[in-house]
Amino acid sequence: MAMTAPASTLRQIPTGIWMLGFVSLLMDVSSEIIHSLLPVFMVTTLGASALAVGLIEGVAEATALIVKVFSGALSDYLGKRKGLAVFGYALGALSKPFFAMAPGVGTVLGARLTDRIGKGIRGAPRDALVADIAPPHLRGAAFGLRQSLDTVGAFLGPLIAIGLMYLWANDFRAVFWVAVIPGILCVALLMFGVQEPEAHQGVRRVNPIQRASLARLSPAYWCVVAVGAVFTLARFSEAFLVLRAQQVGLPLFLAPLVLVAMNLVYSVSAYPFGKLADGYSHTKLLVWGLVVLIAADVVLAMSSHWAVTLCGVALWGLHMGMTQGLLATMVADTAPADLRGTAFGVFNLASGLALLLASVLAGWLWDKLGAAFTFYGGAAFCAATIVLILMMRPRAGQRYG
Repeated sequence: MAMTAPASTLRQIPTGIWMLGFVSLLMDVSSEIIHSLLPVFMVTTLGASALAVGLIEGVAEATALIVKVFSGALSDYLGKRKGLAVFGYALGALSKPFFAMAPGVGTVLGARLTDRIGKGIRGAPRDALVADIAPPHLRGAAFGLRQSLDTVGAFLGPLIAIGLMYLWANDFRAVFWVAVIPGILCVALLMFGVQEPEAHQGVRRVNPIQRASLARLSPAYWCVVAVGAVFTLARFSEAFLVLRAQQVGLPLFLAPLVLVAMNLVYSVSAYPFGKLADGYSHTKLLVWGLVVLIAADVVLAMSSHWAVTLCGVALWGLHMGMTQGLLATMVADTAPADLRGTAFGVFNLASGLALLLASVLAGWLWDKLGAAFTFYGGAAFCAATIVLILMMRPRAGQRYG
């Protein structure tokens, strides 16, 4: 069969996928305007310690992980995704004014918890909704497109924050108020721009986390969960990319540009590799993504100038574009349609806990042995993931292979 032109594939992707992509874009702009400045705001304006910053972020992310499992299962039980997604995005939008008004660290903690609960509620139902709307032969392209648009917001947000901080003489609170606008637009677009497929109206309600339901998740699915978790051990928090760039000479005020560079490459590469996943071996593409991450780790470990570090950051963004939409596609392909929300919730929980462990381990290696060992450790986990993929491939079925 002849390969379709990229433009033709984009035209075939349903409007609902585009709308979900722009919903993600707007929420990421809103969130990253705040998150790119929040640690500095807490330390310089609210007088918080670095330990307090770390605890707030840790508690917030752990809360999101727990909520993801239950929201995905609930969307399967109800047979509906959109309502939960709207509620999750609305919580995220409602949290934004509290950052601007925060008189102390306690209010920031409450706002971060609300924001992360919203993220946990919307994540698995939204991914399951993408899988429901997209035709099976375009599922990789659909996930890649949504991820690409999401990541556009992830680099636009910090850029907007940098520009507004320059224009408004470092007025954190004024900049935080601006973040409210894309948050509101995001919720409105989801409510009025996305139609839930009829297949999820009036389905028989079955508890998706009972033993009989979980037994329907295939060995191929659990292989994807295991690979995703080990893979995530190799992909610790991007905060270490920023720290590495600062360590080798990047001026402090330019620190957000590290995430801008990473997310720019991520955004540009996510859709093409998502489209490639629709006709190429998932296993091979995942292995190539791991090879790129190994290259990124080696460059970051050996770099002695921030320009070289940015090359490693670009490779890191490329591996994200190659693998993150792919992993979502693999979950969707290996899970029953009526259990996709639960499947994404369990996958996100396993990967999220692995990310938490990876970041703690990365920090320990950084403190005890130096920054280079953090990245060499990541490369070692990449190699372990490749071995695990090759071991599991015979069990995971043709589409996974």
